[in-house]
Amino acid sequence: MYNDIKKVAGLYIRVSTEDQAREGFSLPEQEKRLRAMCEYKGYEVYKIYKDAGISAKTGNHRPAFEELLQDIKDGKCNTIVVLKLDRLTRSVYDMEHIMKFLEENNAYLDCANDDINTTNANGKMVARLLTTVSQNEIERTSERTKIGLAGAIKDGHIPSKTPLGYKRKKKKLVIDQSTKNIVIRIFELYHNGNSYQAIANIFNEEKVLGRENWYDSSIYKILQNEVYKGDYVQNKGTDHPNYYSNVVPAIIKKEFWEECQVQKKKNTRSFKRHLTYLYLQKLRCPKCGRILGGKATTKKSGTSYYYYYCNDCGITIKECDLTDSINNIINELYEYDKVVNQTLLPMIKTKLDNPKEELKKELYIQNQKFERIRKAYVSGIFTLKEYDTEREIVETAIQELEHRIKECDVCEELQFTPEDILIKRDIDYINKLLYPKEYQEKVCSWSKLSRNEQAEYLMNWIESIELNYEEEILKVKKINFRNSFFEDLCNLYSKGYLDVSRNATDEDNNKIKIRYSEYLPMETVTEKLLRLRQFYNVGFYESVYYYENQMIKFEYVDGRQIVRCFPANEDISKMGILYIDKNEKTQLSDKENVFEYIPSNETDKNYIMKPIKCC
Repeated sequence: MYNDIKKVAGLYIRVSTEDQAREGFSLPEQEKRLRAMCEYKGYEVYKIYKDAGISAKTGNHRPAFEELLQDIKDGKCNTIVVLKLDRLTRSVYDMEHIMKFLEENNAYLDCANDDINTTNANGKMVARLLTTVSQNEIERTSERTKIGLAGAIKDGHIPSKTPLGYKRKKKKLVIDQSTKNIVIRIFELYHNGNSYQAIANIFNEEKVLGRENWYDSSIYKILQNEVYKGDYVQNKGTDHPNYYSNVVPAIIKKEFWEECQVQKKKNTRSFKRHLTYLYLQKLRCPKCGRILGGKATTKKSGTSYYYYYCNDCGITIKECDLTDSINNIINELYEYDKVVNQTLLPMIKTKLDNPKEELKKELYIQNQKFERIRKAYVSGIFTLKEYDTEREIVETAIQELEHRIKECDVCEELQFTPEDILIKRDIDYINKLLYPKEYQEKVCSWSKLSRNEQAEYLMNWIESIELNYEEEILKVKKINFRNSFFEDLCNLYSKGYLDVSRNATDEDNNKIKIRYSEYLPMETVTEKLLRLRQFYNVGFYESVYYYENQMIKFEYVDGRQIVRCFPANEDISKMGILYIDKNEKTQLSDKENVFEYIPSNETDKNYIMKPIKCC
């Protein structure tokens, strides 16, 4: 019988965390209590089996427990003695295997804190019930942990090593102003056709961050990391990843990050892009909907001609034909981007975000670091070479931070507002009308950009271009803009701060193009008119508004050039028209200033102007 068999015990003790050790489950404490129990029950102790820092989760390898099972198989002991059942396992599945193993090897299980007897059916049932309760507890704990972790991630607490370009502030990831440009440069180099190894070689040669151990694998990890576009993927690479969007500040635009993932298929160690396709990955076949491929022919003169084609449907379109059909839109987008996205909005955003204090704190930290490096060198801790390397890293960071602080100072002083967008756009348009030669010389137009620059702009602006056939001629049906670009544009347009080109007819039914913006209150229009008149004698009149067949019809006065049209009242029954005479000249004594400045809204001072520059 069970009580007549001599019990030779293998004492199994396990602790998985420091917390369990603190709660009385330490290995020495378990051993002490199990030895006392064996002495009381008359068990012979064969050996102590210890698994430290290992949980009882299914699939975990526990060397000491495996050794215990083997010793039972070899007949060296016949009883497993544990403090509690959950020290042995918390899995119902594992418990069934353990009980089957004990039965097959005429062995037993005894627990100090749980009344377990595996020699009969009732004892086995109790063991199963206790294991079920234990498994339920660990599963509930796991669920609570996952919910808490998900909440922390959404709040910006990313449970991973701090990536390059970021630092921790109150455990949250924030952008490190001194290293973020390194990340931006990696993405730009990769997008331009450089392989992982090529980028690593460039960085090693330049000793970026004082390092000469940049590897292709480290560049690869940076380019694959969703954190840089503001997102985080938990359990990446598994069958059940969790994706969290917009949980950290983004260093790279989402569109640019995605474009780099597409580029991955093209970039090999030996690949370097020599031909740039403006619309690659943008065009879909009007018949089958597939992305069109690109090809080019280069003549003896060196001139390249670009085409896009669908192998399945036999469709081919010339890039020049496509560009001609959307050239007006592209030119307008470029003008908008130069004025709004690249000039005024960054200044407005800089002023609103006000990162100046944060930059000053970071500058203080870097200066302190520089002082510690200097003292280390003086004390002989650093060699001259080590000192020069560390000094160069810190000095670069300090220069970047000082530059950013200066930008903030300039932006604060300039005090740009959304209304300045209206003014700048109109001043540019008038400059183009009255001083076309000087305007072309001073202002960078779309046609002056390189193909690489044009391709980069189109990548940032356009998601895709839909084509269709009209009378057997392939034409552009629709341009789908990137959400981030389109939302900003629409928001400014809806508030009346941005103009678009619209078709119109005058009273003689002549078709013309006008610059059109949405309704603005008359007080805003008056203020705007007064500002424009600091530079040019801009006039204003009202006309009746007719809306017929998507065309605007209004009174047109010969000799006047329309600057802008807009609804002059909320029910859009009247049209407000800003105009300038064809022979008008600037009011300023130096006409060069009309290209460098915009008039201030401080009308009580003569010609107070804002420079459209940021240091």
